Amino acid sequence: MNPNILDKNSIFVPFIFSKMMKNILFLFIAFSTVVSAQDTKPSTSRSKKGSFYAYWGWNRDMYTKSDISFKGNDYDFTLHKIIALDHQSPWDAKVYLNPGALTIPQYNARVGYFLTDKYQISVGVDHMKYVMANDKMSSISGHIANSGTKYDGVYDNTPIQLTSDFLLFEHTDGLNYLNSEIRRSDKLMERRKFTVNSTFGAGGGILMPRTNCTLLGNPRYDQFHLAGFGIGAVAGINIEFWERFFLQTELKAGFIDMPSIRTTMFKADMAKQHFSFLQSNIVLGVILNNGKKKKK
Repeated sequence: MNPNILDKNSIFVPFIFSKMMKNILFLFIAFSTVVSAQDTKPSTSRSKKGSFYAYWGWNRDMYTKSDISFKGNDYDFTLHKIIALDHQSPWDAKVYLNPGALTIPQYNARVGYFLTDKYQISVGVDHMKYVMANDKMSSISGHIANSGTKYDGVYDNTPIQLTSDFLLFEHTDGLNYLNSEIRRSDKLMERRKFTVNSTFGAGGGILMPRTNCTLLGNPRYDQFHLAGFGIGAVAGINIEFWERFFLQTELKAGFIDMPSIRTTMFKADMAKQHFSFLQSNIVLGVILNNGKKKKK
């Protein structure tokens, strides 16, 4: 693997949860440990077949470097090896616990259906945010003409600084990955009041970003647009309480290809890019359990 495509912001660097997420996870694990010590009798569990579930949670994301190509009536150029970061909101109860502000942070929402006790199908949205790092050095190939800026010219892998008067580029409202998945769950431990499960699966879907972009002095453009597709695989640990509620941590890796990104108010102005991502999630959910009790 070429080490030049990686840096400290790449998806291969170990992910560190935010303080808020770590505290929630610690509390649930501590609670589970206490319950386990006090209640060692196996449960008479309920079948999940035919049940629905829903969850809501938050994510942090890492992205590989990406070439981004821009094309319009008077320009056609590519910026090479662009660095991008996510943009999770700092912990604030007025944001994270306010129903009117739930969509401000990077979030995950999903609803699913248990085909069997082990297999589920689901649909959801991974609301990620992708922010090109500005004022970094990159290189540019192609041409720009009639822009009325100092950037008109012909370029051949020419060094360039990504200043705000040249380009601001971010999917911050957001990098919306609408996807469906099939997953399998397996019990790792079962007690009367809680169960620990593993879960893994794969899926795919479409990208509907709202791209905030200012390019070559054009006014900012930030409308939703069907830009491409994504695929991904996910693995996680699920802690289920009273066969009704659950806490789940997930690690998802995937690939995104967006050949049709709107950049200005003019339909001829487009961008394209593709990159890989690593997403770390913590979610809270509820099971609408219609299954019958399984006798031990």
